[in-house]
Amino acid sequence: MLIGYARVSMTAQNLDLQKDALHKAGCEKIFVDQITSKAYIRPGLERAMEFLRSGDTLVVWRLDRLGRSLKHLIEFCTQLQAKGIGFKSLTEAIDTTTSGGKLVFHLFGALAEFEQNLISERTKAGLAAAKARGRNGGRPPALNPQQQELTVKLYKEGKHTIREICQM
Repeated sequence: MLIGYARVSMTAQNLDLQKDALHKAGCEKIFVDQITSKAYIRPGLERAMEFLRSGDTLVVWRLDRLGRSLKHLIEFCTQLQAKGIGFKSLTEAIDTTTSGGKLVFHLFGALAEFEQNLISERTKAGLAAAKARGRNGGRPPALNPQQQELTVKLYKEGKHTIREICQM
């Protein structure tokens, strides 16, 4: 069964274009959200996920209707795949129920992983360069060595609660 999902960012935007395309593609049921893709909770998508069964396919008009970041899309589609649910994007012609669609999906996944590795490498290189210049990463300690020593001493004495020590 083909199950559609449509989303617009604002209530002033119209869902008709997406709904028409999803109906034309053969979707028997369509779930909708009128909420930004950055929102963590999307009730329409959650209802679609509860409705989907193994062998079904989730269909969207465009990839950006499902999520903004490639990483999020890859994670979401991996969850679908683990449940035996296919994924189809009409505009990008991606259909994970076909071998060609799986190939495209895996290429996207490889690109997302490559991008994540590049970010990690650049971060590590930046931290190493800063350290070579005498800067240590991370935020500065909240307490200087004398304050740390006093805190430990007060705690070991057992006369004050941790909350009292923190307030001091």
